[in-house]
Amino acid sequence: MATVFKWTGKSAKGAVVKGEFTAGSMEEVKGYLRKQRITPTSVTQKGKPLFSALGGKVTDKDLVIFTRQFATMIGAGLPLVQALDILSKQTENPGFAKSIGEIKSDVEGGSTFADALRKFPKVFSDLYTNMVAAGEAGGIMDTILVRLASYIEKAQKLKRKVKGAMVYPSVVITVAIMVIVIIMVFVVPTFAKMFTQLGGTLPMPTQIIIDLSKFLGGIGGLIMLGSIIAIIVGIVQFRRTETGQMVTDRIILRLPVVGILFRKVAVAKFTRTLGTLISSGVPILDGLNITAKTAGNRVIEKAVMEVRQGVSEGRTIAEPLTQSKVFPPMVTQMIAVGESTGALDNMLGKIADFYDEEVDQAVGNLTSMIEPVLMIFLGGTIGFIVVAMYLPIFKLITLVK
Repeated sequence: MATVFKWTGKSAKGAVVKGEFTAGSMEEVKGYLRKQRITPTSVTQKGKPLFSALGGKVTDKDLVIFTRQFATMIGAGLPLVQALDILSKQTENPGFAKSIGEIKSDVEGGSTFADALRKFPKVFSDLYTNMVAAGEAGGIMDTILVRLASYIEKAQKLKRKVKGAMVYPSVVITVAIMVIVIIMVFVVPTFAKMFTQLGGTLPMPTQIIIDLSKFLGGIGGLIMLGSIIAIIVGIVQFRRTETGQMVTDRIILRLPVVGILFRKVAVAKFTRTLGTLISSGVPILDGLNITAKTAGNRVIEKAVMEVRQGVSEGRTIAEPLTQSKVFPPMVTQMIAVGESTGALDNMLGKIADFYDEEVDQAVGNLTSMIEPVLMIFLGGTIGFIVVAMYLPIFKLITLVK
């Protein structure tokens, strides 16, 4: 059955090109693009995927449960089609269940399991489908599925750590700003009216707070709010361009504290993904290509693609990785040892485990460092406002005495 696919790629001159093509499979689209001397970077089915249209977004938890149950059934000797039929009936997510049913129908029709999965790129990533293809070719499908479930769980755990590290300071900063704005817009004007009725010259701190309150409560506040919104929208739009992604990702990696955390996350993700792919029998060039796409950072992606180019020219992984200066020396040296001893997948796994612990420590350090800084900022700001508002009162009491 022919399907319309939307594609994005790079021409021979390096320009980004987009278009649509009607074909029977995603691989057919990629083959057509290569004949046109276009390197495909994204090929997706046009329109909403079936599971999305039905309102059932597939979460990582759904995918892990499906993968583990499927691995158990295949390991127990159940036929592929029967296992898919059982899973389609017992999966709670209605959209995902329908997708599994479609996959079962394709497999019954003679399609390979990996090709059937590729029709749902929003659910099953390139990493997932390539590992399944390697498992089908090697006859170790149950082992591959267990590795996939373990990989997804560890990747999700890493993602939660980073989100946790970012959410806490974001919430505290937002609450602090809201408290300060409420005080400046609603509380300070009450004191300002009272001071105006009393007359006289106000102390410098009090005058500064009152002027700032008038600014925020009037047209100045709207201008400031509009400027903040414009800056955020500008950054978002800039991020949508390739140059913008590269620039902002490079800035993120160079930030004093947060940059160290994101660099450790990138190393853990890179080594975990590549190690899982290599141990599953995926060719090294395909593994590097998938790892680059799932890096989540354009600077890391560019470095990995340069490594891939070097490997295709006969070089080791460690050599171009060292030249990129993106990864720490310890990582590149351990990878070099893994290559020389023929145990690269095991070495990558050890590096990933080590950096998972490093991420834990970095998150703890970030939280423990940000906490007192935020408290000092909030306490100091509110304290200054309170003291500034009470200075005229203290002066008045002194005069009365």
